Amino acid sequence: MAAQAQYEELIRQFSAFGAVKREIGRILPSDCPSGSAAVLTLLGRYGDMRMSKLADLLAVDMSVTSRHVAHVAERGWIERSPDPADKRSRIVRLTPEGERKLDEMSRETTRLLSERLADWSDEEVAQLTRLMTRLRASFDDCRDRGPLRPPPPGLVPTTRTPAST
Repeated sequence: MAAQAQYEELIRQFSAFGAVKREIGRILPSDCPSGSAAVLTLLGRYGDMRMSKLADLLAVDMSVTSRHVAHVAERGWIERSPDPADKRSRIVRLTPEGERKLDEMSRETTRLLSERLADWSDEEVAQLTRLMTRLRASFDDCRDRGPLRPPPPGLVPTTRTPAST
């Protein structure tokens, strides 16, 4: 198990990672904020789906999902149609224009990452990807785990927040 100081440094790095996310956000087209980009990305990865599934994947409330979906639908990037199995539910799918927008964003994000990580080896990029995938998987089922457990022995609880470290 990692020492408390390692977890505290990890928290600082998570806070600092916001700068990376902001820079990636700055290259998104002005008509496609990050929530809209996330909708397009998930539909591109998983295909057509119910709004409820999209809300689960986004890990946000259905009202937030509806706003994001309305934004991308107004631009013609997705279509909404009644679910044949349940007329109260809607199915969302990418349109050809949405696929083009997703391809454009992917190219720009890839270009930015290739510039910023130009001095990284292929193995270092692969290792970062594996570790980030593993970290994300460690949090994927957090909604099913219930309340947080007490810290493991040897890890002293702290009242410091990431902003105060």
